[in-house]
Amino acid sequence: MLAACSSSHTVRPAAPAPEASPPPSAGRRPIGPTPAHVGPRDDRVSTDDLEALWQRQLMVPVEGIPRGALRDNFTAKRAGGIHGAIDILAPKYTAVVASDDLVIGRLFSGPVGGIVVYASDPEQRFVYYYAHLERYRKGLTVGDRVAKGSVIGYVGTTGNAPPDTPHLHFQVMKRAVGRAWWDGPAINPFSFFALDALRP
Repeated sequence: MLAACSSSHTVRPAAPAPEASPPPSAGRRPIGPTPAHVGPRDDRVSTDDLEALWQRQLMVPVEGIPRGALRDNFTAKRAGGIHGAIDILAPKYTAVVASDDLVIGRLFSGPVGGIVVYASDPEQRFVYYYAHLERYRKGLTVGDRVAKGSVIGYVGTTGNAPPDTPHLHFQVMKRAVGRAWWDGPAINPFSFFALDALRP
């Protein structure tokens, strides 16, 4: 059983990354109907937002972990509220991959999330937060465009993660308007994974 992970996207970067021009739409076709959101949903997240997230066809962001192995701990109790993310357990140094086509917005290290990545989808509608990384992929920088399934870092225990429980804290948010783009309402990603990140 996973020890309590209190990491949250409330870690505040000093400044936002520059806005990037989104590429043309890839014309994705979702597999099946839009899943229902599990757990509380912020009023700022619309049905259209959930449909758009399902269109993204997210990949499980830890290599070798199938969708069936995930546990939904989005609503688990944490100080000040709920977890608002899911924790994906995996051995230390397991590859963490881009769950979507990403634009890297912020690389940050702090006492709560440890080594983290903030990234947006190319249309900048959603923010993805990857925390407790052991390290980044070599050469990863702010502004990079990363294809879905590409390695961005490695599972670790940095920040306030229990040292004997390496895992990825993965959070999806609707991108906020204005300077604090990383601090939008959380969306439970558990039902929105369409693809597994299988080892080659």
